[in-house]
Amino acid sequence: PYYCPHVQRPAAFPPSDGYEPPEDPLRGVARQIDATARLKSEFPEMAFVGSGYTYLQEWLAHVAEFTVRSGWTDFVGLGRLTLSYPEMPADVLAGAPLRRKAICRTFSDCTTGPRLGLVSGCYPLDPFYAAHPDAIQLRGLKAGSQT
Repeated sequence: PYYCPHVQRPAAFPPSDGYEPPEDPLRGVARQIDATARLKSEFPEMAFVGSGYTYLQEWLAHVAEFTVRSGWTDFVGLGRLTLSYPEMPADVLAGAPLRRKAICRTFSDCTTGPRLGLVSGCYPLDPFYAAHPDAIQLRGLKAGSQT
């Protein structure tokens, strides 16, 4: 995810030291789903984990369910989404309404922070990280000024 983030981590906003993706992030998600489905078809006895679904945000669960039921993947991995909404899988399985304000919006602060030597977390959506001292430093660094 560090050399070609648009390929492995489709996002609406690139890390601050990254680049604008050369394609729509949805195309990246589709490519990952297709690649996993092709591999699963070729090696059905092997367990595959689908990746790159976070960009789908509130539609993630619907697409994940479809790909698993269709046999395109065995599992769907959730990465940065779990920083902002670790309860999402339990909410989906319980049929509870999603907490839309907690869903990862792919701002990439969880990647930008560690790249700058700060703690990883969802600074925009998680109150704990929003109040963390690193949040002020991160905002300053993203704005191009050292605080």
